[in-house]
Amino acid sequence: MSVAFLLRSAMRVGNRRVAAHLVHQRALSGADAINALRPFYFAVHPDFFGQHPREREVNENSLKRLNGYLENLQKAGTRSVQPTKLTFYVREIKEKEDIQKDVLPPGFRSVSFTLQTKDVLTTVMDVLKSCSLSTEHMKGLKASSESPKSQQPVAGHGNPFYRPIKWDKSYYSFTGFRDPEQELKQAKKVEPTLSLWLRNHEKEATKKQNASVPRREELKRLKKELCQKFALEDIRWQRSWGVTHRCCQLQSLSRLSQQNPEAVLNLRGHTIIFTDQSGMNASGHVMLGTMDVHHQWTKLFVSLPSYRSLFQQTEWLKERISHVLGGIQVINVERLGPVQPIEEHCSILNTFHKRLLARRLSLHPRSLQGLAMTLENDRSSPSLHEMGHFIIPATCEPSRLQTFLQSMAWEARQRIKHRNQLQKEEEEVLLHCLEALALRNLSKEPSVRHNQMIPCCRRLLEERSPLLEGLRVEVSHFYSVMQDGDLCIPWDWQG
Repeated sequence: MSVAFLLRSAMRVGNRRVAAHLVHQRALSGADAINALRPFYFAVHPDFFGQHPREREVNENSLKRLNGYLENLQKAGTRSVQPTKLTFYVREIKEKEDIQKDVLPPGFRSVSFTLQTKDVLTTVMDVLKSCSLSTEHMKGLKASSESPKSQQPVAGHGNPFYRPIKWDKSYYSFTGFRDPEQELKQAKKVEPTLSLWLRNHEKEATKKQNASVPRREELKRLKKELCQKFALEDIRWQRSWGVTHRCCQLQSLSRLSQQNPEAVLNLRGHTIIFTDQSGMNASGHVMLGTMDVHHQWTKLFVSLPSYRSLFQQTEWLKERISHVLGGIQVINVERLGPVQPIEEHCSILNTFHKRLLARRLSLHPRSLQGLAMTLENDRSSPSLHEMGHFIIPATCEPSRLQTFLQSMAWEARQRIKHRNQLQKEEEEVLLHCLEALALRNLSKEPSVRHNQMIPCCRRLLEERSPLLEGLRVEVSHFYSVMQDGDLCIPWDWQG
């Protein structure tokens, strides 16, 4: 894993009774919540899952949703918060482990739970208990009422993981949790340069890549055959599954089509995405849960006409919202973690549309044309994403929303312009890298931004390592040789 990335990120983490003998209706401040959840953050933070891309993506998305949930609970006047289902991969942290071994993640387990709490304290307790983490340190925690002066944010735009205050070293000795500063110091000592790492792993990557060629050809054949047979728009995967895993998924779909050809007729014209759950997502794509059996897939295919009707309703709602809000477009941003089902998306759009109809806004019909927005259930205040689209809470008060959109419209257009420039620049430097370094493929993880990918590619051109020739390279946040020979390098690799 990249040390620079670890140094920037690994520390950015962060009224019912607890029991009959504890105080009633205690209010927990943002700072208290962060401190109370520190053992949890150390156990699930994505930076410690560098060698496990799928688990890292799930934890990153779930942490954002948890932080949004806590943020809503702390918002003054909040009556209720929607139940939120979360899934985390929790590291098994052992006492007295050798520090050097701790540079790599130990074993981990999957934990899923639904938050339905009404206050911050109960939420913190539920999270710790759900992950089987100790709550002993909660007994001495002093509750503090939240106020604008004393409250520290749990999360916000541009700050998804709050950086908490440092704990005394005695905390780690007492609890048995690992000190992340120690881990990062050790990681910094052992992190290799790109050239050294390539010398040590180029042969392994080449061997795995050559061995995967037949599987890659089979995957290409299966995908083309299924797309033509059922007139599919595309077949995609949400996770970074290996080629063998993807082939098995396509073979499973192919067997189902042979056993029950009528069931798959409703797939015509759709895009299929293999992911963690079955259904239809907010973009109208058919999701096939990789853990589901054929019966569940068949049941989904039979229900597709109903799903299509629901999707058409969401499109109509988007058009009406756009008409009321000056031509702004409601978009869906594909997530790395749990996908938003079409049912949830339609419900959010319907709630938001009703709020808009209750108040007449005075926006010019084309004043916000060319701009875009996403609707979120787990946010309390509107914000502008660095890529130029607005992120709007579904329960945002219309007059406040109008003021925000009008005041930030110029800035949004500037960010969109900057994003388009970066995107074009990235495409150009990526093509240059492919040709100059004779790479078989060059890609990046979705979490790597344009302003990280561009300097990374330029430095690769300067380095011009002959060991990269003929390899498949993915720019990520860590070093790794994947099971099919794809070679992951951190975007901020050391020269």
